[in-house]
Amino acid sequence: MKYSQAAQRKTVDTFWSDTPACEHSVQLYACETSFIDALEGYAAAGIRGGDAIIVIATPEHREALEQRLAEGGFDVQTAARRGQYIALDARATLDRFVVDGWPDEVRFRALIGDLVATAREHYPCVRAFGEMVGLLWAEGRHAATLELERLWTRLCQEERFPLFCAYSQALFADPAAAELIRAAHARVCPF
Repeated sequence: MKYSQAAQRKTVDTFWSDTPACEHSVQLYACETSFIDALEGYAAAGIRGGDAIIVIATPEHREALEQRLAEGGFDVQTAARRGQYIALDARATLDRFVVDGWPDEVRFRALIGDLVATAREHYPCVRAFGEMVGLLWAEGRHAATLELERLWTRLCQEERFPLFCAYSQALFADPAAAELIRAAHARVCPF
């Protein structure tokens, strides 16, 4: 049975409105629309709650999210100027803390920890989304991906902010590999 777009949006909104601090969620998506729906729901729930949103994504996904948020009445440029919406390029950000193909914990904590601290200067609650893990996995750097997931989990628990990651299902020919990714997260998006 196919859901209507309104029913799908309600499911997404309900899922993200219940996101507690320090929860690390993942979506393994079959299509781009499903992913952008989930990302929009995650960001919009935070915006409605007065949170700062950190989005570390590919240019295509940032553009799609920002278009959706604007269509929903959210002024992305104004939010960026006031520090509520912080958007970074996933590849460029990844390149700042990966050394010889492996995530450097000190560099990761300095970079991402500073982003969270900056966002918290005006917004006590922060939500983060990152697809850097998906880029590493797509490159075949599976151990490095799991290490980055571990670093993210530790930081979101210590700093008490929710975190959302996403991977295309097309990256997982082996169901056991997809299960490794699911196991690295506290919550799996059901859509």
